[in-house]
Amino acid sequence: MDNSDMTPTLDVPTLDDRITGSLLGAAVGDALGGPVEGYTPQQILERHGGRVTGIVGPWNGDDWRTARPIAPYHKGDGHVTDDTLMTHALIRVYEKVRGHLDAYAVADFLVPELMGSPVWIPELEAEALPLQRIFLAEKWLVARLHYGHVDPREAGDGNIVNCGAAMYMAPVGLVNAAHPAAAYAEALDIAGAHQSSYGREAAGVFAAAVAAACAPGATPSSVVDAALSLAKDGTRSAIEAVTEVAVRHTDFESALAPLRAAVAPFDTVGPDYRSPSLGARRPSRLHAIEELPIALGMLLVGEGDFRRTVLGAVNYGRDCDSIATMAGAIAGALHGEAAVPSDWAKRVAEASRLDLHAPAAALARVTREVFARDVELRRAHESAFATLASADR
Repeated sequence: MDNSDMTPTLDVPTLDDRITGSLLGAAVGDALGGPVEGYTPQQILERHGGRVTGIVGPWNGDDWRTARPIAPYHKGDGHVTDDTLMTHALIRVYEKVRGHLDAYAVADFLVPELMGSPVWIPELEAEALPLQRIFLAEKWLVARLHYGHVDPREAGDGNIVNCGAAMYMAPVGLVNAAHPAAAYAEALDIAGAHQSSYGREAAGVFAAAVAAACAPGATPSSVVDAALSLAKDGTRSAIEAVTEVAVRHTDFESALAPLRAAVAPFDTVGPDYRSPSLGARRPSRLHAIEELPIALGMLLVGEGDFRRTVLGAVNYGRDCDSIATMAGAIAGALHGEAAVPSDWAKRVAEASRLDLHAPAAALARVTREVFARDVELRRAHESAFATLASADR
């Protein structure tokens, strides 16, 4: 891919720094995108008298509780959304399993987390069960796995196909840092309990992108190349279409309309994000979720710079909290914590009443344990294979 990759000159980040940068970057992107989720770039421009350049308040001001009764959440003022809640829940599963995850880990550990472990919910301004905040597509996990006793590997079938599984897969990419193929495979297994079709595929490709961003010397282009090397069907086509347009831009303002036009043929939601078409969110080999291709596109437009990348994702509108979550996770993994504006991170942590560093530290410990065990298994396999091969001579 032809791109200048003029990324900021920073010290080469360590594994722990990349994990912190990715998870912090995802939470900050989520918090910035939340208050403008569901709106168009033009509506965002009119509502805020210009582009969003940092943390803003709720779209409907003090009427946030009643303006949209279907979603009475305090989006804005630095509050993270369900993207971050699910990401942190998955990290807690890794802490318990202390190994690679699969669909059964979702049934055995993630679902009980959602149903029985109260946490602080910034958008509700209260401690509550994650189940009381997550979207219907995530409640599907509880309905199918806890109440329906469905095979975890097949539980995602029948759910709406959206970004629900992809949005919280950054930890999978981090546990498999610098190994995109392994991240892809693990995320696909995990996401089988939640999604099918291109929703599941996006989960795998996003995890792979995060893993690729952790590789020494990684660039926005190398991340996109890694994603394309693994992506299938409409997901691959959508990423190709969006990134071919993205490399022609270095300013997100000029890229907003072209990127939307590039992804539109693959997006099943349609032009009105709040009124999806009748064919929306159904399994297909020809379509893709919108969020991941746009996140990768904004990564190229922003040339890997965290601020430019995330603000591009935020001002794109539509499902921009998830787009900015993904874009922030990748940009943060590329450059580490120093790339994430400290004033944004501080305000999000304080407003959300969350320790955003603790999950990163916990996941870093698990990642090292998993890698050490993987090395032991690989060496045992190498020894066994060498014995087998020598017996053939």
